Amino acid sequence: MIPLMPTLPPALASWMDPFGFGRAAVDYWRDGLERSTLYLDVMRQRGNQYLEHIEQTKPNVLGFESEVVLDGRDLPCPVNYELMRILPPDGVETDPLMRPFVVVDPRAGHGPGIGGFKPDSELGVALRAGHPCYFIGFLPYPEPGQTVEDVVEAEVAFLRHVISLHPDTAEKPMVVGNCQAGWQIMMAAALEPDVFGPILIAGAPLSYWAGHRGQAPMRYTGGMTGGSWVTTLLSDLGDGLFDGAWLVQNFERLNPANTWWSKQYHLYSRVDTEAERYLDFERWWGGHVVLGGQEIQYIVDNLFVGNRLSTAQMVTADGRRIDLRNLRSPVVVFCSRGDDITPPPQALGWVQDLYQDNDDLIANEQTIVYCVHDTTGHLGIFVSGSVSRKEHAEFTANMDYIDVLPPGLYETAISRAEDRPDAELIERDYLLEFQPRSVEELDHEIQHRADDERRFATVARVSEINQGLYRAFLQPWVQALATPESAHWMRRMHPNRLGYRLLSDRNPLMVPVPVLADRVRHDRHEVGDDNVFRALEGVVSSQITHALEAWREFRDRSLERWFQDVYGQPLLQLLVGLGGDAPVRRQPGAEPEQRRFVQQRHAAIRTRVAQGGSHEAVMRSVIYVLGGAPATDGRNFQRLRASRAELEPDARLADFKHLVREQFFILEQDRELALEAIPTLLEGLAADEIDAHLEHIDHVLAASGELSDHAAKRFARIRELFESARPEPTPPSTPDETPEGTPEQGGASGSAQPGAARSDAPSASETPASSASAQAVETPAAPETPKTGPAARKPAPARNVTAKSAPAKSAPSKAATASKASSPSEAASSEASAKAETSPAKSGARRSGPRQTAARRRKPPESKS
Repeated sequence: MIPLMPTLPPALASWMDPFGFGRAAVDYWRDGLERSTLYLDVMRQRGNQYLEHIEQTKPNVLGFESEVVLDGRDLPCPVNYELMRILPPDGVETDPLMRPFVVVDPRAGHGPGIGGFKPDSELGVALRAGHPCYFIGFLPYPEPGQTVEDVVEAEVAFLRHVISLHPDTAEKPMVVGNCQAGWQIMMAAALEPDVFGPILIAGAPLSYWAGHRGQAPMRYTGGMTGGSWVTTLLSDLGDGLFDGAWLVQNFERLNPANTWWSKQYHLYSRVDTEAERYLDFERWWGGHVVLGGQEIQYIVDNLFVGNRLSTAQMVTADGRRIDLRNLRSPVVVFCSRGDDITPPPQALGWVQDLYQDNDDLIANEQTIVYCVHDTTGHLGIFVSGSVSRKEHAEFTANMDYIDVLPPGLYETAISRAEDRPDAELIERDYLLEFQPRSVEELDHEIQHRADDERRFATVARVSEINQGLYRAFLQPWVQALATPESAHWMRRMHPNRLGYRLLSDRNPLMVPVPVLADRVRHDRHEVGDDNVFRALEGVVSSQITHALEAWREFRDRSLERWFQDVYGQPLLQLLVGLGGDAPVRRQPGAEPEQRRFVQQRHAAIRTRVAQGGSHEAVMRSVIYVLGGAPATDGRNFQRLRASRAELEPDARLADFKHLVREQFFILEQDRELALEAIPTLLEGLAADEIDAHLEHIDHVLAASGELSDHAAKRFARIRELFESARPEPTPPSTPDETPEGTPEQGGASGSAQPGAARSDAPSASETPASSASAQAVETPAAPETPKTGPAARKPAPARNVTAKSAPAKSAPSKAATASKASSPSEAASSEASAKAETSPAKSGARRSGPRQTAARRRKPPESKS
């Protein structure tokens, strides 16, 4: 660059400026001029990029090659969405047999592609893990008559198509929804739960009235405008279309310091290195799209103002209720305390809205995992590279474990492997732990306030009134005046759009900027941070930022105070029908139908305690031992995976998941009853089979290290229960005993003819019913009952198990069968048969096991008759 003044010789400069302030000022002035020229050139490139982007037919900012596999415009109800297959980059291979990974992009005013914006993104993490990846994006303009319900049905159709593309994969697709896409896929999963695998919703609001005082000011927007009638007005002015730039403007107003100063100054101060990053982000941030008027009105009325999704009040056009309790897939909720658009109360409040307690949650077979980041902002949840490398990478790596995680509420904690004493047992750089939580513990994050809820309910009523007034008196006039051309010019003149156009090559005043910028880059004179005036610039910038932050806090607190004063007036609440003790909204978890459902669910589980066989006993034992730890992590998945490989190697993941959840339900319902039923599940097994199952459990539990002391104690109890089910050894035959194997006596053949002589211990092929019916007829005479020996050592557990598990009809125990043989006719027949038995046979029957002895002791006296 040509100097505007001659440069003094160094010696003369030192004599004339001994402290260097003059030289520092000149250097800073020249650097500031050069930075201003380069900054203006970056703004020019941004404008050109914006115009090029919006003129594309299918604009997106995906950082991966893709191909369209299903176009939503070809569906029965056309929508402007499409399903794309992500092509793995060079050096990355995917396994078609692995679980498909589907990312749904948010349509909240910006263009598509943020979920695969860069290599360290949700898609990038899944591709490196080997998953086949798909992306659901959208086009800039909606189809005529498109509705939110049409989009939901289209997403279901896309997932069905993904499943059809992977017929050899048993696992359902994992679906990731960011921001607006999060609540949209939750609606789809509530309507069609069978097509969804695990669901990850990142920064997705589901409970729109929730929030802390002094935070989340966006939730007051509906009250500030008097309801949703403004949305209808903007859609009418847009000739039935709503400009997404209005939504982007609302986001920017949340943080004026960043919008008006910090973001631009960050570029100006580092214009030599930040230009590329800035332009990449602005390509997405400025890619405004258009929504249909019906779509945005549905969203504002039912979600933002009405808050009907988290209370199961939404019903589709064909009469189906959208109830999030219908979900059968695990849900991972990822939010951040640094997010001012979707704070944790709005991301997690729906759990307390739908479920009263953990019993309610478990009865609905729902697994909810949540992770609360401390600092990252809204976009950082699904854009930040550090978040992708840590949180998203761990969620993806542990998704199979999350899929079989027992129902309940869990909070995740991620720790660095190298900082743990058991680092050698951890396969990855981080360890993801799941800590059980209760619904009540969510109060720490949600901080529900009944008075605020009544205020928001008042806003919803006022919104309905104002909407009716607008439609009756103003809407006909606005629709008559609006034309497609006027709507087009209104979108072009929006301040957010106009700023891009003015600073582009289409503005003649920008013609000399690229020439000057090239000259500056060729002869750049950058000053360092040690320049006193450059340091003073940073101080001034910081003061400007603090001033804007102070103004924002004053604005937000004033609006919050105004909102509380206006909508907290008892008279206004009374006028809209919410005075006194009037219910504010529906409470699904407290409704009588839901409570009856929970009771019926508990009763149904109780009847299945003693049903099943050795597989159920082994899985119940493994879950019981693993449940002794305060937290569970990916190493437990190694144990369950080992259990699946050895216990049911040919079973589908869905069947194995059902086995795990069923046994968890039983343990959760009544732990002691479930444990006492384990010997009943093992009846009829030989000693070597029981030893094999114990060895299998030991192998599974040792899959990732030693057990804790508490878990080891639990395993010791499991060993005792298995040992109690071991059949007694057969004593040697004596000459006085009747020979076995004759047709008249049955013996080892296991026949259950009345009066037949039996061996000392039942064989493995003998049925429980035959064993019990042969012993139920015996009179419980005190002299014949041995006081010692295996049959008398542990009768109590078997007695309790049999008494409580008698209602189970599909797998009756021997004692249960014996108790059923107490009718007069059976007793008479059995008495005649019992008289024909020999003494050795009776002695052998008494040594046949604790449950049979207990059954004889419980024999009612009427059976003698």
